[in-house]
Amino acid sequence: MKIVHSIGVQIPQVYLPRAGTDLGKWAVIACDQFTSQPEYWQQVAQMVGDAPSTLNLIFPEVYLEEPGADVRIQSIQAAMRKYLDEGLLVPHEGMVYVERTVDGKRRKGLVLALDLECYDYSKGSQSLIRATEGTIVERLPPRMRIRQGAPLESPHILVLIDDPKHTVIGPLTQNKDKLKPLYDFDLMAGSGHLTGCLVDDPALEDGVIGALEELAQPRTFASKYGVDNKQSVLLFAMGDGNHSLATAKAIWEKIKPQVGMDHPARYALVEIENVHDSGLEFEPIHRVLFGLKKDIFAEMKAYYSDAHFTYTPSKDRAAMLTTVNHSFGGSQVIGVVNAQGYGVARVAMPSFNLPVGTLQAFLDGFMKAGGAERIDYVHGEEVLCGLGAQPGNIGFYLPGMHKSDLFKTVILDGALPRKTFSMGEAHEKRFYMECRKIV
Repeated sequence: MKIVHSIGVQIPQVYLPRAGTDLGKWAVIACDQFTSQPEYWQQVAQMVGDAPSTLNLIFPEVYLEEPGADVRIQSIQAAMRKYLDEGLLVPHEGMVYVERTVDGKRRKGLVLALDLECYDYSKGSQSLIRATEGTIVERLPPRMRIRQGAPLESPHILVLIDDPKHTVIGPLTQNKDKLKPLYDFDLMAGSGHLTGCLVDDPALEDGVIGALEELAQPRTFASKYGVDNKQSVLLFAMGDGNHSLATAKAIWEKIKPQVGMDHPARYALVEIENVHDSGLEFEPIHRVLFGLKKDIFAEMKAYYSDAHFTYTPSKDRAAMLTTVNHSFGGSQVIGVVNAQGYGVARVAMPSFNLPVGTLQAFLDGFMKAGGAERIDYVHGEEVLCGLGAQPGNIGFYLPGMHKSDLFKTVILDGALPRKTFSMGEAHEKRFYMECRKIV
């Protein structure tokens, strides 16, 4: 396995199911999706049945708070060992070029391993691999219990590069016909089509590494973002799976004094994507509060002050969406849906640059004070409006951010508020496919 320490990259050995495996049942969506829709995961379990599946290798977060977590974790790790022992998983040396087609969009990516020594998720980090939004360290322990002692990892992590000239992944797209096909199949539940090809041609591999090295050159970085050439380079920015990568980092820091620096857990398998890919869209992540216990509008007025907060009912959903999506400058506008209908909250003179930061600062305190039973972060207006309109709930609709703003914002301002953006809606998220040994 080739390691390029200067850019924190390892050319991995990946494991894929042997020929004859039903890949439509093998691949399942990221564990942190559909967390308020247990019926989705019930349908997945019914579709998979007894077939080999990554469903048996992950812990869907919809079940994290239910009893029996320790038994489920033991079952996950036993399934990993079983798949390895039975020869279900076959090793392949090299990176994997990936194409995902869904809803008429084609997104390109490259599966490789990143060096966790080059990653720091703490606030104010200047590492080569960097979190784009705040990491909640309290969320790591249950995820660490799943990874610690596991013989395999199978990632849903998507990491972004800022490559406007498409120098890293573009040549692989152009030479796709020369690559060895690994898989080509339809994903379950209307989530599109997935293809993967092995990148084991030395010239193409060297081209990828050379292009990443050029993006990581301090002079290139300084010129692109208009910063001092002493500014620390940001090459890889977290897209999806921030807490999964943070979990891998936390485990690595815990075990490295005992296992040494050459251990496979030093690396984490990810898919990198170019933020300039035409098939990649940033979607906002909305908020739903369940089981309200306090008058949330009175609490918001007290938090933001009478002078700076107003709430206005909207005629219908379309009117609310239009107001939020076409509001620029001045007050920040946030959509609202509850059992009484739709409306718009306005906050004047906000303390944060983005409405998501303005709202989240309030919600953190509101939830800590017992204002609602729980909060969830959801994708898509249909899910938001369906859940928010239920009695006792409330949903907040947030505008999105433009993907071209991500790198410069993180470089100049630091990590964004958590759950600021999503790379596509829930059904467009990464499916578990490749595995890698981590013991």
